This record gives sequence, C-alpha cells and structure tokens, in this order.
Amino acid sequence: MRQTLSRAEARRLSLRAQGLGARRPEQVTGRQLRREIQRMATLQIDSVNVFARSHYLPLLSRLGPYDVALLDRLLFARRGPFVEFWAHQASFIAAEDWPLFGFRRRQHLERHATTDWFRVDDATLDWVRGELSSRGPLRPADIEDDARRTPRGPWWDWSSVKRALEFLWFTGEVAIAGRRGFQRVYGLVEQVLPAAVLGREVPGDEAIRELVLRAARACGVATLSDLDDYWRLRNRPAVARAVAELVEAGELLPVRVEGWATGARPAPAWVHRAAVLPRAMEAAALLTPFDPVVWFRERSQRLFDFTYRIEIYTPAPRRRYGYYSLPVLVGDRIVGRVDLKADRAASVLLVQSAWWEPNPPAGAAERIAVLLREAAAWQGLETISVSRWGDATDDLAALLRAPRHQPPDHQPPDHQPRSTAASRPARG
Repeated sequence: MRQTLSRAEARRLSLRAQGLGARRPEQVTGRQLRREIQRMATLQIDSVNVFARSHYLPLLSRLGPYDVALLDRLLFARRGPFVEFWAHQASFIAAEDWPLFGFRRRQHLERHATTDWFRVDDATLDWVRGELSSRGPLRPADIEDDARRTPRGPWWDWSSVKRALEFLWFTGEVAIAGRRGFQRVYGLVEQVLPAAVLGREVPGDEAIRELVLRAARACGVATLSDLDDYWRLRNRPAVARAVAELVEAGELLPVRVEGWATGARPAPAWVHRAAVLPRAMEAAALLTPFDPVVWFRERSQRLFDFTYRIEIYTPAPRRRYGYYSLPVLVGDRIVGRVDLKADRAASVLLVQSAWWEPNPPAGAAERIAVLLREAAAWQGLETISVSRWGDATDDLAALLRAPRHQPPDHQPPDHQPRSTAASRPARG
C-alpha cells in the first residue's frame, strides 16, 4: 500500500472495505447476509419505518434486493449468531463478540452506582430477575400486569420494569432474545447466549485493541477519530495506544490522505494491512443514515464533501431535504439524496423529495431510477410517485415515467426545486 492516497483513492478503498461495489449475487443467501454483517462488524438498529427499518438497508445497499425473512432469522433467532448490544448505539453484533464489550458493561455499572443513572430500585430489579428466571425471556408487557403495574418514571416515561430490564441489559445480566412486533424480548444471559461465550473474560485494553482493529478493517483507511467513533469508544488515549500497538504488530500502516488535515497539518491516518484499493468503483446504492459509510458525519464530510443531518427531529418548517432522506452513492461519490416513504395501503413508493449534490456525474439520474425501481419491488410496492420538491425530482420522474404528487405539507416555501447547470447531472 502506498504511503500517500488521493481522496478518490481513500473513498474507493473505504467503500471496498465496506463491501460496496462488488458484483451482486443472482440470489441472496443467508450465508451472504451473514458475511456482509461480519464485514461491517456491527449493524445499527433504528425504529423508524417510514420506508424500511434501518438495519435492513445496508444489506440492500451491498447485495441488492433480498428476502428480509432470511435476515430476520439471523438476527432474531434465540441463541442465533447475532445479538443486540450497545455497540455503535443499539446494534447487532456477533454473539461470540459479547465478551469484547465487558468493559462497556462495567462502565455502565459504575455510572449507575455513582449517578443512579436508571433510577431503578433493588426490589424492582430482584422482582424482574425472578420473573425472567421462572418464566424465561419476556417482553416488558409480559411482566407488567394490572396488579403489579408500577408508576411511570421520569426517564422517557418508561415504567420501572422497562428501566430495570434496560439496566440489566446495559450491565450484562440480561440479553435480547429476539423481538416480537419489533418489541424487545429480554432474557437472562444464560437463556440467550452460549455458555462458552459467557465463560470468556476479555481485559479492557485487549478488547479496545481488538475493536480498533475491527474498525480499521471495516473502514479501510481511517483517522483516530474514525476509529474512536466506530464503536463510540469516546476514549482517544486508549484508541491511540491501540493504534500504536497495531502499527508495531504490522496490522495497521500509516498513510497520508490528500486533503485530510488537522488544522494546518496532515491528519494522521492508517490503512488496514488487508485493505484493497480498486482501480474503479462501480457501486450504486441507497444508504441508510445509519450505514457505516455515512454514520460519522465528520468522516462523510472528509471522504465525500457531504454534509448530512437527519431531519426527523427538525421542526417541519425548517427541514431542508425531508423527514428521512437517504444519501445516494454512485461510483465513489455521494451524488444526491432522496426522501422515501412507503405508502403500503396504496402500494406506492413515494419519493417525497430528491436533491442533487453539486456536479453529479453523467448517468447519475439513470442509476438512481434503477435503484428506486429495485427499492419499490423489494418492499412489494407496485408503483412509484415523485413529488415536485427538490432539484432532482423532474429528472427522476421523467426517467421513471412516474405520476407526480404534491410535496409534503411541511415543504418550506423557499425550498423550491433549484435545477441549475451546476446541480443537474451531465448528459452523455
């Protein structure tokens, strides 16, 4: 691997490390889904279901349309290959990686001991432990009944039972045994995880070194902040020590990326020893906001010159791009974003808005139109309708020969489509 990379090379190297741009299989198997999750090392969860829940989308981005029931069997099976934990936020990890997060569970326990973080009393904890022990894995609603319903508490208005279950999960006595209707099912760890996993202890420094190594492999090329963020370690000194040890071991190689800087100086960066730099990147994908390619906003700015903000919590009149816009990758660039909504009752994929990034390449609109057709079919939707909000909507509607609908009611009056020579894709 060369000692200096251009930004374009860094993008291609990073995208290949994430499994993007590879040839798609004709039919996606459970084994291929498992391989891609292992490549990313974690799969973040988000409950928003306006188009599709976030954990389904990274596999669509990498493999194309697939049967989500295959993924559900991998992720939600009791004693299955994956389990939920607080990795990069709430995420799926390999069940065998549970011991790597022992240091985090200890941190959670210490935080609660000093701040009463979860505001839950010992009597409730003991009662919840007893319910799980005698009855097996349960939802909070299965434990709470009218006779023993506890007063609502101040933390997100959760009940004491819900807070107790979350505390026991954060600190390692409980694991997630699946979901019903996307509601977590909690079980004692011995009811969910293999005994061999529970019998392993990993010292904190060793665990962080291994997590940094996995982050480096998943990123391809990364700065210290990238490696720290991948698992939300928030411990730069420990990450720096791990990087130094991995460089000495030959696992990471120092590199300079043109344009990556800390102030006036080049930002230190490292390449994983197994990283592959492709000559070209033929990727085309819709990305969830929680895809590792874009989930760290500082990195997506550095790699793609892409400024991104999820606008779910932005007041409707102030939204710039839409409720839940998805970045669109074409080649090695983020070329635009589309805000999608599945109208399942009418069997329509609604393109609520669509926007170009500056100077999208020739053919970008055609590639996005294909992605939208695939997305609609994947969700079992028969037709596509395109709104008139965004400077990419006319291009996409024409290619899709799609009916048009009025923009969402929250469209700000000053955010009209801005079709300009600088923002529309070149033809040819």
